[in-house]
Amino acid sequence: MNRSEIAFLPETRTEFTGRRVLYTGAAGGLGHGTTLALLEAGAEVIVVDRDEAKSERLRQMVRPDLSSRLHLMQVDLTDAEALGAALAGATDRGAIDVLINNAAIYPSKPFEEFAIDEHRTVQAVNVDGALICAKAVLPGMRAQRRGRIINITSITLSGGWENLAPYVQSKGALLGLTRAWAREFGKWGITVNAISPGAFPTDAEKIHPDPDGYNRYVLEHQSIKRRGTAHDIAAAIMFLASDNSSFISGQTLAVDGGWIMH
Repeated sequence: MNRSEIAFLPETRTEFTGRRVLYTGAAGGLGHGTTLALLEAGAEVIVVDRDEAKSERLRQMVRPDLSSRLHLMQVDLTDAEALGAALAGATDRGAIDVLINNAAIYPSKPFEEFAIDEHRTVQAVNVDGALICAKAVLPGMRAQRRGRIINITSITLSGGWENLAPYVQSKGALLGLTRAWAREFGKWGITVNAISPGAFPTDAEKIHPDPDGYNRYVLEHQSIKRRGTAHDIAAAIMFLASDNSSFISGQTLAVDGGWIMH
């Protein structure tokens, strides 16, 4: 992916000026596009990711004139104490306007081979990390009576994939939290929505033994016969993070090429 893939209409490029965005897992493949788009639109983006190499690649993709608004925090989301301390530093400098809970791990093997501790680790990253982030940003959002929380769930909740039980479990929990938070936080002008990505060509696909066969499988199931791009996810996140979505909450937006229809 390159910068040219992140192209938005000129009038949208300053919409996020002065807004502060906290984005977990943003150094991953789909996170790059949204981070670049938010920076282009004027936002300050605080990236929480434990992968140093991916974080550095993200830094190198950012134009020099935008780099002062990118902040990288290398934190392991399973370390609740370290995450809490890092978030306290970020929120002390001002309210967070947008929280994007994207970080996730996705080990793959038959259910009976997962130890309980492996389930707990997936839960710690994919769900508990989101909980800690929400607790950190809520006071600031509540005080300013505005906020956007976007949880990244998964197409796997449809039940069409095997060997991902802890991951699917965690995304189901995140969907439930989306609806619970939307109901509870709405009185403060905070919207909470979920985005359910389809099968995007990222590192996650490397777990499949037959990449070409999997690519054919995806295109056969999608209504739109092309693979998704980082721009597709970025556009959806930018909408839900914007003022244009102020009357939408508790919803799930599927960005999956017309695969799962409800």
